[in-house]
Amino acid sequence: MKGQGAVSNVKNRFEKTEIIPFWENDYDFDEIKTKTEFKKVEAKTIVNQVKSIDLPFLQSLNPYQGCEHGCPYCYARPTHEYWSLNAGIDFERKILYKPNAAELLKKHFQKRNYLPSTISLSGNTDCYQPAERKFKLTRSILEICLAFKHPVSIITKNALLLRDLDLLIELRKDNLISVALSITTLNEETRRILEPRTSSVNNKLKCMKILSENNIPVFGMIAPIIPAINSHEIFSLAKQFYLSGAFGFSHAIVRLNDAVEPIFSQWARLHFPNKAEKILNQIKELHGGNLGSKVPMDRMKGSGNLAFAINQSAKIAKQNLFPNFIYPTLNTSAFIRKQNLQLSLFD
Repeated sequence: MKGQGAVSNVKNRFEKTEIIPFWENDYDFDEIKTKTEFKKVEAKTIVNQVKSIDLPFLQSLNPYQGCEHGCPYCYARPTHEYWSLNAGIDFERKILYKPNAAELLKKHFQKRNYLPSTISLSGNTDCYQPAERKFKLTRSILEICLAFKHPVSIITKNALLLRDLDLLIELRKDNLISVALSITTLNEETRRILEPRTSSVNNKLKCMKILSENNIPVFGMIAPIIPAINSHEIFSLAKQFYLSGAFGFSHAIVRLNDAVEPIFSQWARLHFPNKAEKILNQIKELHGGNLGSKVPMDRMKGSGNLAFAINQSAKIAKQNLFPNFIYPTLNTSAFIRKQNLQLSLFD
């Protein structure tokens, strides 16, 4: 289906039975019209404490559950199953949104013993997915971060980010913002089937350039690198990041855990029927015979000869174009504890 990554829904691992809609056995997909549904969720907390040793942040925040972008490889898909939904089409078409996200973040910052550290937006699903045009939750979160002068990093595949350029510029004045723009391919045809509802390649690169021109730290992400699909683009992507003003790039190797495995496999066989088995077998080669890995420090870099070749290519590209690349360190000293503002009037 146009604008959709998953070919079908797959069985929820927490459900004893599987219900298959009648149309999933009818392949006349042109007749199917699937609209995105939105459901309000009154969250009790909004900030997640990140304990993984291979991630460069300690806190993350996700105003949305599920993601309209429809990337078939997305590691976040299985989280939809905790809501008695499905990691396949449901993940893309049944989006949960948290209208009280900004208010919860404000309360989080006002905790008496809170110590500021960078919050990453989109640790799970993209905070600038198409739903953000309607709900503007990410913008309200950035407004809270600006009011408290709290550091925030953003990961996104969507140029919608530029709508909030005014806030990003203000956050930059106190070194409170960094942006990771995920661009996995320069081939627009590949982008359309790999990441159906993300921004076009050209718009992403334009976004990167505009951020750089406004002195906002931006780096590229090639995530994931998929053998036989985009693994040959590492050097060309790195060059475009350089030309667009990024200060560096990071990368991660594809991993297909839990429900992502059948979803991606179906997608590969639909869009690449002649080389689907090659793609899947090479992914297995990256993870010791499995399609995925959950082992920290191994899951995103893989193992074996093929993983070594991919990682070496990324390493050489970084050395040639971004020899001084490190993840940005944002300012935590400017943080304002709002509950003390009244007393500060007498200073």
